[in-house]
Amino acid sequence: MKSTDEKRYPLPPFTRDTALAKVRLAEDGWNSRDPARVALAYTRDSLWRNRTEFPMGRDQIEALLEGKWKREQEYRLIKELWAFEGHRIAVRFAYEYCDIEGNWFRAYGNENWEFDANGLMHKRYASINDLPIAEYERKFHWPQGRRPDDHAGLSEMGL
Repeated sequence: MKSTDEKRYPLPPFTRDTALAKVRLAEDGWNSRDPARVALAYTRDSLWRNRTEFPMGRDQIEALLEGKWKREQEYRLIKELWAFEGHRIAVRFAYEYCDIEGNWFRAYGNENWEFDANGLMHKRYASINDLPIAEYERKFHWPQGRRPDDHAGLSEMGL
């Protein structure tokens, strides 16, 4: 299949409803912790900035995610739409994880996304900060995988 034949709905230009749907689909993908599945949401030549790493293309994205989810255990993520226009979406997010030593963290960040006409993300710029937390300070307790529909979002949780 050629890259130009691939489509990932909803497609740009985004409305508020389609931007919200795109954000939730991205959150669901990342909460699957399946690097191959997540990488399919990006163009074959996608450009990223993720902390201090700059992967290019699906293979490098998949490799980055494989390493990420080996280091970040018990990963649970919430994304929230911040803004959108045309083929771009901005989100803020928070996720919790523990490292291999059992130390807990909540990561906060912002992402800027740019999509091609087929709804695949061509550019992703992420800024992320980690806050060490005690296990009792955790706020994301759903079973690993998709966040339940009735679970509060970031704004409702005061994050």
